[in-house]
Amino acid sequence: MSIATVIRQINWVRPRVLNVFKPRNFCSGEPASSSSGEEKKGIILGVYESENELVLTKAAQKFNDHVGGKLLDLIKKAGKTVKRGNTRIFNNVDREFWAVAVVGLGPEKAGYNEMEAIDEGMENVRVAAGIGAQVLRKQGVDRIMVEGMGFPEQAAEGSALALWRYQENKMREKQKKTPTLELFDDPDGESFQRGLFKAESQNLARRLSDTPANQMTPLHFAQETVNELCPCGIKVQVHDKDWIEQKKFSAFLTVARGSCEPPVVLEISYCGGPNDQKPILFCGKGITFDSGGLCLKKCKGMDVYKADMCGAAAIISAIRAASALSLPLNIEAVIPLCENMPSGMAMKCGDIVMGMNGKSIMITDTDNEGRLILADAMVYGQGIYKPRLIIDVASLTPGVRSALGSSASGVFSNSQTMWSQVRKAGVITGDRVWRLPLWKFFTKKVTRFKSHDVNNKGLGQGSSCLGAAFLNEFISCVDWIHFDITGVGFKSNHKVTPYYTKGRMTGRPTRTLIQLLYQLSCPSEGQREL
Repeated sequence: MSIATVIRQINWVRPRVLNVFKPRNFCSGEPASSSSGEEKKGIILGVYESENELVLTKAAQKFNDHVGGKLLDLIKKAGKTVKRGNTRIFNNVDREFWAVAVVGLGPEKAGYNEMEAIDEGMENVRVAAGIGAQVLRKQGVDRIMVEGMGFPEQAAEGSALALWRYQENKMREKQKKTPTLELFDDPDGESFQRGLFKAESQNLARRLSDTPANQMTPLHFAQETVNELCPCGIKVQVHDKDWIEQKKFSAFLTVARGSCEPPVVLEISYCGGPNDQKPILFCGKGITFDSGGLCLKKCKGMDVYKADMCGAAAIISAIRAASALSLPLNIEAVIPLCENMPSGMAMKCGDIVMGMNGKSIMITDTDNEGRLILADAMVYGQGIYKPRLIIDVASLTPGVRSALGSSASGVFSNSQTMWSQVRKAGVITGDRVWRLPLWKFFTKKVTRFKSHDVNNKGLGQGSSCLGAAFLNEFISCVDWIHFDITGVGFKSNHKVTPYYTKGRMTGRPTRTLIQLLYQLSCPSEGQREL
């Protein structure tokens, strides 16, 4: 059976299942009892930073009263205060819990910081819950009780993201067990579950991005998409090379021909809104390995480009979360998948290809392949679905990493309204965004050529802006948001954000995309002041 035949058989639609993840147990009042004598339970409790005296959270105060004030005495003996991001670990405080992690939450009244473009209260909870979970895991705890700390959703996000590790290629007996998470002494179990949904979705993007390129070829990625989305009632169509040639994805095929791995195009449909509602169109860069083509990248660090499909991974994860949360909107996605490799068939510098909208494209740099495959995907999606909004997510240029590092995704948009919604989503999730210019200054640098219409490199500096200007040439009169995630979507190389594992993929900006979809589906939420 040929690969093309296999691909055609992966066009499945299954009945919709709302509960995507396994149900979690919640503890709203009394602590949960151990199911076995050997099971180790731990608990995460918060304390606010104060100049005069220690201020425990409500749950921590209740626990302190339960143990006769022993917890507060131990904290005072360990130091005057517990600063934000720090933790104190105590054993033998209570017979039920093997270990108690007391985490610093910073100031009690922390909230939206306009200069930092973040809600510090929510982010402090994520950091605290994440650090607490990591410390308890090192203690060998099997079951972690997490108090809400005022933001149960964010506590779930921080702890679930912090516990994730990639170990699919380790021997089964050497794989470490991930502790379970439960809510402690908080009635808002719904928010905690929502936070777990979001974190699980981001962890999916992390797993897809962290998988080696020989195990995550375009066909493997397509199969993973089917496995993850079809059980949720999301329609996934997997198109092979014959279909791609028939639809004249010429720029995409030019990139794909350098590799022996056959190209694939995914079409994904989530219908949560009325039939007459115009959809949101997602387009994601799905380069499952990027060597740079004939403009070969440096050998050192090339292995990280197994994650050059992190934009596509984030989109798939966000759509799965939208289904799990039953968001009332319609979503369509077009995701081109291929490798960018050097060979006798590979595209060459100076080649000219025709975009699907009739514009000629000169390939000056074969390492700027992402914009070529996205151009065809966006033109096709606009023609078929007539969307109200286009969102593309791609690790497109090194320039945005030089400008912003891992602090924020670079965002370009032709709509002030849409930019406001994206910024708000970044503030709430702590996965920030920063707007970069989409000026005609950059448009001229990618279009002012006598021999062709558009150049895939352009003239001068500002690679991220030039990349966005290139993509803008393939956008019709519709609102558009472009995420350049080169700085945030790859490995977490620093411990600036404690709930991301150093040396592993981040899965960003999955939660920001989910929050954006939530705001767009609920107008009242989108209009709410920060």
